[in-house]
Amino acid sequence: MRLPRFYPIFDNADWLRRALPLGVRLVQIRIKDQSPRKLLGELALCHELCRSHGATLVINDHWQAAIELGCDFVHLGQEDLDTADIAAIRKAGLRLGVSTHDHAELDRALALKPDYIALGPVWPTILKKMKWEQQGLERVSEWRNLVGTTPLVAIGGVTPDRAKQAYAAGADIASAVTDITLNADPEGRIREWLAVAK
Repeated sequence: MRLPRFYPIFDNADWLRRALPLGVRLVQIRIKDQSPRKLLGELALCHELCRSHGATLVINDHWQAAIELGCDFVHLGQEDLDTADIAAIRKAGLRLGVSTHDHAELDRALALKPDYIALGPVWPTILKKMKWEQQGLERVSEWRNLVGTTPLVAIGGVTPDRAKQAYAAGADIASAVTDITLNADPEGRIREWLAVAK
């Protein structure tokens, strides 16, 4: 299955209510620091919203909840891989995306035969403190050659204009968080993204 080229990441269902009617068809929900009960309820709502719009929902980190809810896709960072039960994830039929930042992490990710590999931060990001400097477009092209046919996601400081550069460098998918959530006109920005990602 070919994944859409625009991949926003949000932290609650309210954002999905805004983005999905505009045509977003691949979205990640990344929720931190919530009680298990509240988390499960929010993820269930996100799952239902995506199903009703024909969109693919990727659950960040919470693979047990993704299995329990019958979701389709989970994203794991390198730290998550230390504790995740990959066999259980695969047995449940979940597709898997994995974050990478260096060659060792890429080798680890590729050994899992993931459904996409994410590389970041391609440009400087304000989302979270990271020990990695910006990867740059040359690294995107390098990863393109190393991952073979596995879809490649560029993340970190990406804007619609930068997404064009990332696609040209070899990324299949471009992901955004604060470029949308901190924008004065999030819906307008999503429309820009969708136009670039056609």
